[in-house]
Amino acid sequence: MKLFLKGERCYKPSCAIEKRGTFSPGHHGRIGRRARLSDYGMQLREKQKVRRMYGVLERQFRRYFERAARQKGVTGENLLILLERRLDNVVYRLGFAFSRAQARQLVQHGHILVKRGGVERKVDIPSFQVQVGDEISVAPKWRDNVFVKEAFQTASGRGRPSWLEIIDAENLRGRVVALPTREALTQVEINEQLIVELYSK
Repeated sequence: MKLFLKGERCYKPSCAIEKRGTFSPGHHGRIGRRARLSDYGMQLREKQKVRRMYGVLERQFRRYFERAARQKGVTGENLLILLERRLDNVVYRLGFAFSRAQARQLVQHGHILVKRGGVERKVDIPSFQVQVGDEISVAPKWRDNVFVKEAFQTASGRGRPSWLEIIDAENLRGRVVALPTREALTQVEINEQLIVELYSK
């Protein structure tokens, strides 16, 4: 399944998933019959898919789940919203990077600024949770970077989620206008209930 891990390549016909098709990996993938996955296998695959999408390690992912379970509302939806509010994901969604991996690198190297409560500061923690009203921008030295500018132009043509807005395109500045909703997470089909069932055993 395409998880959009390779940035712009995933939107082109040259994407590896598009070229190779949906058959299983390996020499006999094209002709072999797929064994039916057990319930546990389906749950595990769904969890690994979401983990891989957001680039989160197992222990960290479990902590997100435990935090989501303590919150009011539907646990699965809470989990996805927590992951979506990660700073590296927001940088990717705003279009400052081609992929979440590239966005994580921008954050870790201190090229992302977050303005909260009138105070702007450098944040180099990819898991930093954004809040409504936060302004996210690229540090001045990196606004003219070729990769950042190209990623921003590409994202402008592709569109951005409704819970984020660009307030200053020239200075690469965006704002969190609302918390993400489950309906906004439509890039990849996710069945979060399977993850809840896996961790509830």
